[in-house]
Amino acid sequence: MIKSMTGFGRCERVTKERRIVIEMKSVNHRYCDINIKMPKKLNYFESAIRNQLKQYIGRGKVDIFITYEDYTEQNVCVKYNHEIAAEYVRYMREMADEFDLRRDFSASSVSRLPEIFTLEEQSQNEEELWQELSSALDEAAGQFVASRTREGEALKKDLLEKLDAMQEMVDYISSVSPSLVEDYRNRLEAKVRELLADAVIDESRIATEVTIYADKICVDEETVRLASHIESTKEILTEGGNVGRKLDFIAQEMNREANTILSKANSLEVTKRAIDLKTEIEKVREQIQNIE
Repeated sequence: MIKSMTGFGRCERVTKERRIVIEMKSVNHRYCDINIKMPKKLNYFESAIRNQLKQYIGRGKVDIFITYEDYTEQNVCVKYNHEIAAEYVRYMREMADEFDLRRDFSASSVSRLPEIFTLEEQSQNEEELWQELSSALDEAAGQFVASRTREGEALKKDLLEKLDAMQEMVDYISSVSPSLVEDYRNRLEAKVRELLADAVIDESRIATEVTIYADKICVDEETVRLASHIESTKEILTEGGNVGRKLDFIAQEMNREANTILSKANSLEVTKRAIDLKTEIEKVREQIQNIE
C-alpha cells in the first residue's frame, strides 16, 4: 500500500499513578527527520523511542509531543541536609562568641535557612514507566500510520487517473506524428511544383528532404519511453511500499521526454498536447512529493 508523508496520531493514557499524552504529526521531507519534545525526566528513553518509531516511519518530517504528569505523592520526599545545617550552626556560634551575642537560635529558625530541607523525587520504576510509554507510543503511531495510509490511497487513486490522462495524450501524439511527415511531403511537393512550374521534379531530392524533416520531428522514441514510464509508475503504485524516491526519479524522466517532444513539435495541436502533458507530469510530481 501507498502511504502519504502527511499524518497525525494521538494517544492518551491515564492511570492512578500518571497521565501520558503522545501526539504525532508529519509533513513531507526528503529524509526521515524525527523531532521529539518531552519532559526532561523522560530524556532517558529518547533512544528507545526513536528505535521503536523506525518500524512505523520511513520518510518525512515528524514532530512528536509527549506530555507526562505524575500523580503519585510518594515520588517526592523531604531531604535533611545535615552537613549544611552543621555549617550554619557552627558559624552562628562563632558569630555569637565574636560579637558577644546571645545564642538565641533554635531548630525551627535554623530549619528556615536555605538548603536545610529540600524536596527530592524518588527514583521511579523505569521498566514499568517504559512499558506504559511504549504502549502509548504504539497506539499513537498506529493511528499515525493509519492516517498516512488513508491519504496515501487517495493519492494513489488521483495519480492513476492522471496517468491514464497522460497515456491518452501520448497515444494521440503517437497517432498524429506519421501524418505530419506526410503533410510536410505534400506541402513540399506543391511548393516545388509551384516554383519549378513544368520542370521535372527530382523525387530523390524531395525524399531526402522529407527524411531529414522526419528525423527532426520524429518522437517515436520519446513516446515509447513515456508509455513505459507511465506503465512502470502504475505498477509501482500497485505494488506499494516506500516508493516515493523511485517515483520521483521516474517523474523526472517523464518530464525530460515531454520537453523533447515539445521541442520537436511543429504543429499547433501537438504543441498544445505536449504542453498539457508537461502540465500533467508536473501535477504528478507534486503529488509524488507527498508519498513516503
